[in-house]
Amino acid sequence: MQKLSLSQTLSQKLSPQQIQFIKLLQVPTAELESRIEEELEINPALEEGREEEEKTDNNDDFEDDYNEKDDIDVDDYLRDDEFGGYKMQGDGNYNEDEKNMPLPMTTTLTEQLLDQLGYLRLDEREHTVAMQLIGSIESDGYIRRELDAIANDLAFSQNIRTDEEELERILRMIQEFDPPGIGARNLQECLLLQLYRKRDAGQNGPVEVAITILEDHFEEFTKKHYKKIIKRLNMESEEELKEAIDTIVRLNPKPGGVGNSLARTQYLMPDFILTNDNGKLELSLNSRNAPDLRISRSYSEMLDSYDKSNKKDKKLKETVSFVKQKLDAAKWFIDAIKQRQLTLLHTMQAIIDYQYDYFLTGDESKLRPMILKDIADRIGMDISTVSRVANSKSVQTEFGIYPLKYFFSEGISTDQGEDVSSREVKNALKEMIDNESKRKPLSDEKLEKMLNERGYQIARRTVAKYREQMNIPVARLRKEL
Repeated sequence: MQKLSLSQTLSQKLSPQQIQFIKLLQVPTAELESRIEEELEINPALEEGREEEEKTDNNDDFEDDYNEKDDIDVDDYLRDDEFGGYKMQGDGNYNEDEKNMPLPMTTTLTEQLLDQLGYLRLDEREHTVAMQLIGSIESDGYIRRELDAIANDLAFSQNIRTDEEELERILRMIQEFDPPGIGARNLQECLLLQLYRKRDAGQNGPVEVAITILEDHFEEFTKKHYKKIIKRLNMESEEELKEAIDTIVRLNPKPGGVGNSLARTQYLMPDFILTNDNGKLELSLNSRNAPDLRISRSYSEMLDSYDKSNKKDKKLKETVSFVKQKLDAAKWFIDAIKQRQLTLLHTMQAIIDYQYDYFLTGDESKLRPMILKDIADRIGMDISTVSRVANSKSVQTEFGIYPLKYFFSEGISTDQGEDVSSREVKNALKEMIDNESKRKPLSDEKLEKMLNERGYQIARRTVAKYREQMNIPVARLRKEL
């Protein structure tokens, strides 16, 4: 049996204006100019230049009259409009700033290898096989696809029958290309290819020992079981092993990195500029965050002319609907830019006030524990808004340029019951590891006790977490001769 019932629900839906503001807020300064250029291209009612101060009352009166008497509802044609024209950071499109920046002359790794392939005396069939192998090399320089799978690809796509033996032979030729180590199937082969190149160039001694270690004792080497290596190679001293290991660690584990097609010169553009004027901190926005935009006067006059025309004309009514839509979109965009500026300034000022002692001195020990909620409560905004600002913006200080998220950290209790920044604890932890004896590195348990002795109430698992966040390996892997 079916029953009909009435129910009320309360839900929130972001307006197009709110969506536009949120997307603009996430955009860093370096990309803002291209976002504005996009809007100028798609909306003829938006123009560059300062807003005109004089506004006619006739136009305001007309807009009121137009909204009251006609059945065109702005919400109707803007409902569910997500303003897809505003691309977010990470969409993969280069912005206008990047196009105007000086870039290094770079070629892709594949192009470099194909250029060198032209010097080999291969027949047409072998050349096709070599191109298939080069196409299987990933951006870091490795071939991770099995040779039998590559043979199947050649059979299906090129109608070429080959086997692993032939593929191995041609791959050996490619592995002679620059950069050294290219075309390896794993790290061991990559390092050995580079060592073979050194040996062929006449380097012996530590190079020969390094080759023996990687060929016959690779597992012991990765686990830093140096005593086993010394015993098995009958070495007379640790110095001989140390020279060989120094040779290995200077090799490039990712030979393809220098030929990455995405290699670009990076320019970090700060969103904020903070200066210290005799102990007084002064904050300003990067000037690129305050563009001069205005509503097109010609489009405003088009609406004004409608008041003097036949309002029953269907085509004219459609035209006015289009003009009204563009004018509203232009106004919302300008308002969103202004709101973005205010939100950025309020958020950054709250961060400065919270971390005032640090910004005066640049002393990391002065950084206070600070989470997103601390700033959100101060400026009366949602945590998600602060997160959008902190994740994509940076500030220029007298001590360098820092991303805003650098200043956020959790708190750790001390013996005195005070909270200190986790960054301070990490600095203390790094100092201990830097000063440890590399012959006998400190374990996490030992580091925990040493931090506790300094007054930091911290558990061993937290020590391990901080160590991993700083990309510091476990004690066994930090051991040196």
